Amino acid sequence: MTTDTDAPEADIGVPAGTPRRRPRLMPPRSAVPHLVLGLVFLAGYCAISIVRYTHFASMSWDTAIFVQEVRDYAHLQAPIVTIKGAGYNILGDHFSPILALLAPFYRVFPSPVTLLVAQAALFAGSVTIVSDTAAKLTTRAKGLCVGIAYGLSWGLQRAVDFDFHEIAFGVPLLALVLRNIVLKRWYPAAFWALPLVLVKEDMGLTVAAIGIVLVLLRQRMIGALLTVYGAAMLVITIYLVIPHFNPTGQYDYMSKLPGDSPTHELFTAPFGLLHSLFSPDVKLHTLGYLIAITGFLALRSPLVLIALPTLLWRFTSSNDAYWGMDWHYSAVLMPILFLALVDAIRRSEESGPWEWLRAYAGRAVVPAVTGIAAALCITMNLPASNVLSPSTYASSDRIAMLQQATAAVPDGVTVEANVTLMAHLAGRTQLYWVGGDKTSPPQYVALDMSYGWSPSAPTDVPGYVEGLHPGTVYQTVFDQQQFYVLKLVSG
Repeated sequence: MTTDTDAPEADIGVPAGTPRRRPRLMPPRSAVPHLVLGLVFLAGYCAISIVRYTHFASMSWDTAIFVQEVRDYAHLQAPIVTIKGAGYNILGDHFSPILALLAPFYRVFPSPVTLLVAQAALFAGSVTIVSDTAAKLTTRAKGLCVGIAYGLSWGLQRAVDFDFHEIAFGVPLLALVLRNIVLKRWYPAAFWALPLVLVKEDMGLTVAAIGIVLVLLRQRMIGALLTVYGAAMLVITIYLVIPHFNPTGQYDYMSKLPGDSPTHELFTAPFGLLHSLFSPDVKLHTLGYLIAITGFLALRSPLVLIALPTLLWRFTSSNDAYWGMDWHYSAVLMPILFLALVDAIRRSEESGPWEWLRAYAGRAVVPAVTGIAAALCITMNLPASNVLSPSTYASSDRIAMLQQATAAVPDGVTVEANVTLMAHLAGRTQLYWVGGDKTSPPQYVALDMSYGWSPSAPTDVPGYVEGLHPGTVYQTVFDQQQFYVLKLVSG
């Protein structure tokens, strides 16, 4: 008779002499080069965004808005963004609850830099995903080249060079969705598509498009469910959730769509809607660059259809900022286009109808795409072309002056400001847009009078501020190079 301890390993289902498999703690060796590539881009992206922040070069109020939102999440409070108005719940503007994932990091490191580093990490993570996916279907060298081209793409670089934005989460999620579709892992693809609706309300359309593509790829059931889910979440967020939190009970961005409705023009003036997709010419310019960065081969993959919803709402909008190549609006298109390129390479090599196409896909397109990305860095003066230049990091008298202006505003006070100083004040004050707090006069006002005023900046700055808040008196405590900080002394 034997006891349990005497029993041979074979008796419990493990062949004798077979070592027990331990959980993998390290990534597979094949993934290491792509992880290193991601780390390189992480360093570059961090340098770009942090230098812009420390040099007071914010392009808008976005970073400040998201700092206020994440700060409230970090303290388990409703996301009230006073920059948009007193008591304004930001979920009534855009539906981006996924930003709450940053709350623990912000609680430990309460700084706008935390958000910028997080965005850089999310973008850099997508570089690793794209590079490794390309390597699985081609070769390691080609995969790394595709990853480099993707990391250098103008859509990602424009987003890194801009302020923090919620689409930072959408980029790696879309990369994971497209990766799994390319590798024919249908259920993981659908799983990673689900949280996209928490990134921004328009992502519901993108999720629906992912479902349609899965249907076209003969994954009918999962594709149909995903299409219904995406469409339903779009309707729920735009017509129910956002209006619930919005102070006026509506979705403010509906007015930027044709006919104040996403479906109005489709049924009443379809030809006008079609014309608006390609006019003015800036839209064709943007479309051309989007196609060119993949050497035009991405058009051979059905995965490019996933880019259509984003292009549709951008090009039909009345907001001309959406039409061009600036800002962050094209970042979510980059993983779609580059993984569509990877899919197109496989399709062309496996069953391409023309020999020249197989040759182009197999030998020429990856070097071409890498060269295009590098050339655009230089010709478009993208930030990656300057990241190794010492002058990029050099300080200046202006930066020192702006640091003094920021230091003139104490922690914890209420303050109104315009763009230049907002990102530096949002984390440590109760910040409002200039003239935005009508409930009580702010304790401080910080203004950059050098740009952004129409038709011209006021010359009597204290008088201008006191006009915004009648019955008050403000004293100037900082005045250098058209930057002013004023303190409330009565009122």
